[in-house]
Amino acid sequence: MRITHCKGWWLCCFLIIVLVSATAAMAAQEYPTKSIRLIVPFAPGGGTDLIARMISKGLTELLGQTVLVDNRPGAGGVTGANLVAKAAPDGHTLLMGTPGPLTINPNLRSKIPYDPLKDFSPICLTTISPFILVLNPAVPAKTVKELIALAKAKPDALNFGSAGNGAVSHLAGERFKALTGIQIVHVPYKGGGQSLIDLLSGQVQIVIENLPVVLPHIRSGKLRALAVGTKKRSTLVPEYPTMREAGVPGYEQNTSSGVLAPAKTPANIIEKLNRAIVKTLQKSEFMEQMAAQGVEVIGSTPEQYAEHLRDELAQYAKVIKTAGIKLE
Repeated sequence: MRITHCKGWWLCCFLIIVLVSATAAMAAQEYPTKSIRLIVPFAPGGGTDLIARMISKGLTELLGQTVLVDNRPGAGGVTGANLVAKAAPDGHTLLMGTPGPLTINPNLRSKIPYDPLKDFSPICLTTISPFILVLNPAVPAKTVKELIALAKAKPDALNFGSAGNGAVSHLAGERFKALTGIQIVHVPYKGGGQSLIDLLSGQVQIVIENLPVVLPHIRSGKLRALAVGTKKRSTLVPEYPTMREAGVPGYEQNTSSGVLAPAKTPANIIEKLNRAIVKTLQKSEFMEQMAAQGVEVIGSTPEQYAEHLRDELAQYAKVIKTAGIKLE
């Protein structure tokens, strides 16, 4: 009797597993059943917005449903990210993620309405954009080593500008200070545009900024570039060494973008989205557009993107703690 009951119990479990698997597979085949929102947590017109719109176009073609870009700026990206964290985990609300809401603000702010690792399902790391160290040409330094020597000879005589306290450009400068032991003064602005204006005029001497932002001024000779922050040289400006090659071991600074869904989104929907996104990234139109801006196309697996976020979160935690950065 016990054997019969045992067999019956195992048979029920087996049938339940088969039913759940079949249901999940059917859901993945049917997905998407309606239009998809790709939330960009910043205002229209920026680099993240451009990448999101190109991805949405490709997904619309591949998935057979309209993918709409929905710009939801506010609180350094936290507002838009929170909308996705609280959305239904059905793959119809996605986030265009960047360091701000995912790996910087969680380290800077005491209260964030979501957990960047627990409340999202990473889908794909899409691109990485290098940061580059640039100087006003009046600074008498032609290499990174010369800049370090100059800063050490004259502590606090040089300023570095950023897009604001806690911005990626701020953390890039603090990382440079920590790894080289130099003392340079941080000058925060309300956006990268103003810091660039003052760099060009000589009000500040140093900026570590996103390559596409400063590239026209490098090409014109208005700014002097010294080194890029990525692990390997940029294909757009291969003549400039990496910071590591230039004498700053362990330095790495870039900004990444990727697509995420709410946590608990079914794995097969994540896989379907990943395949479609990677296929979109590999299109010649996308590749050419990114190459023109010096942006590296990645196209990772969900697991690789999750690892990237964990590593970046830990790196920014260290930089913020060392520099003692606090948001008022």
